[in-house]
Amino acid sequence: MFLISKVFLSYTIRNNLKMKVLLVILFLYGIVFELKSQDVNDFSLDNTENQRVSYHQLKGEKLTVIDFWATWCKPCLNALPKLGMLSDTLKNQGVQFIGISVDGPRNWSKVKPFTESLGITYPILIDKEGEVMRDMNINAIPTLIVADKNNEIVYIHEGFSPGDENIIRDELEKLLQSGNR
Repeated sequence: MFLISKVFLSYTIRNNLKMKVLLVILFLYGIVFELKSQDVNDFSLDNTENQRVSYHQLKGEKLTVIDFWATWCKPCLNALPKLGMLSDTLKNQGVQFIGISVDGPRNWSKVKPFTESLGITYPILIDKEGEVMRDMNINAIPTLIVADKNNEIVYIHEGFSPGDENIIRDELEKLLQSGNR
């Protein structure tokens, strides 16, 4: 009797675990599918020269990479120089990078000298009210979003660790090679 109970309990636990794993996978797939099916709506923000510019003015011919970051975010500080190099490498292939600082009022004046010191040459915008971050459902920084020429979000990368620039580069190259982007 003990053996039968043990086998039944083991079977039930394994199946419950499998069911929970399946539910988590389906839930995450739903979130990713929902995010990937979103579009980037046109928005306007001030750049580091206090000029209002829109997404449609800046977007790339083939792909647009939007990087949400802040001066106080350590992973962002590691990502920015790597993204700057990627931008320089891919800009002639129709890829435009746009940085969006989500810094608070105390750091707004630091954004321009900070990005200049890192040699960032792509446009930097400041999301002073956090409206673009909210509209695009960004919950963590750094978060990088890639939109195709039709403004459809085709890739999202949250966080940044050493080596992530290779993952991002590979994904951008794959998107560029697929003829439908």
